[in-house]
Amino acid sequence: MSRPTLKKPTQHNEPLILVTHEFFPHRGGIAVYATEMARAAQDLGYAVEVWAPALAPGVLELPRNYQIERLPMAGDHSLLSQWRMARRLIAERKRLRSAILYVPEPGPLLALLFLQYFDRLKPAQLVLTFHGSEIQWLASRWILRWSTTHLLRKATRVGVVSAFALDLLRQHFPAAVTKAVITPGALRTDLTSCALERLPHPKPKTIILTVARLNPRKGQLQVIAALQALPADQLASLEYWLVGSHGKDKYDDALATAVQAADFSVKFLGDIPDDQLSDIYAQADIFAMTSMPHKQSIEGFGLVYLEAGAHGLPIIAHAIGGVPEAVAHGETGLLVAPGDIAALTAAFAQLIADPALRHRQGEAGRIRAIRHTWTDAVQSLLGQPVNPSLTT
Repeated sequence: MSRPTLKKPTQHNEPLILVTHEFFPHRGGIAVYATEMARAAQDLGYAVEVWAPALAPGVLELPRNYQIERLPMAGDHSLLSQWRMARRLIAERKRLRSAILYVPEPGPLLALLFLQYFDRLKPAQLVLTFHGSEIQWLASRWILRWSTTHLLRKATRVGVVSAFALDLLRQHFPAAVTKAVITPGALRTDLTSCALERLPHPKPKTIILTVARLNPRKGQLQVIAALQALPADQLASLEYWLVGSHGKDKYDDALATAVQAADFSVKFLGDIPDDQLSDIYAQADIFAMTSMPHKQSIEGFGLVYLEAGAHGLPIIAHAIGGVPEAVAHGETGLLVAPGDIAALTAAFAQLIADPALRHRQGEAGRIRAIRHTWTDAVQSLLGQPVNPSLTT
């Protein structure tokens, strides 16, 4: 894909205002993406200002190298949050006329779909990021598709987190592809010091780890089913650890039923804070997140795969969405087709039986995790030179 020939943003004359419904202390890849893009943009010389949801009582603001303003709204995509974000955008419309308005996730995008029809909101530049699932959702209804098409015409540049997301954009909003550039995420800044070589060490148990919210799209049920089909000798020596919370669609009940029928140990560790996750990764042997299509939601990339790789863990995942761009099959882990439980079982059996292979793939994942940088993503998104390997 050829890079759009857009004017390089003026670093000191146009402030960059990043608006988001998902930000610290919200957990998840989109919140990480918004936080890291703000930090990297500030490091590159942009005067960054973030508008984000209010902190819960007792939660302290972390030190930032940019200005952050907390708005009186929840970190969700509810109509009330949309309304409050829209009010803020209209209230600051004069200042936005000389600013870069950056929308890194679908929450504020919904407010913009409405506000675009009022001539009062005209930012100097409008920059958007799409992660994948929202493209399918916006194209699913004619009114959303029509409004999104109009908004994309006004955008200066459109970032997508993977080639998969770019293909979705091309399929549903082809005119926007000329403005599009791939801006994959990278390792969280606080984890870069964890990207050290992992030395193999014998343990009585082989620990399989999943770090994800408890949701049908994250595939915990598929992991349990695949592990249950392993030979008896491997079952006797493994444990499955799940980090995450917030079950949906009675998924907690389905997981509980599967665990009761399992012939191996399953531990629910809950929603562990980010600063304690490294200890969990250090105890694990294999990382597994077998994402599944669920309604209109699909894995656009998967920052958690880079996080696991940085800790030297080989990865087992489904070859779906943008996952193959985060996990290199046969190099940093093993990918299988969604729904093929037999192939998933075989992948687990292979890694469980071969510690040397786990070490090689974990080390390759560590190297791959630190190859991407948030600076590259910002430079690409805002029209400056970027590492060519990130757009291929």
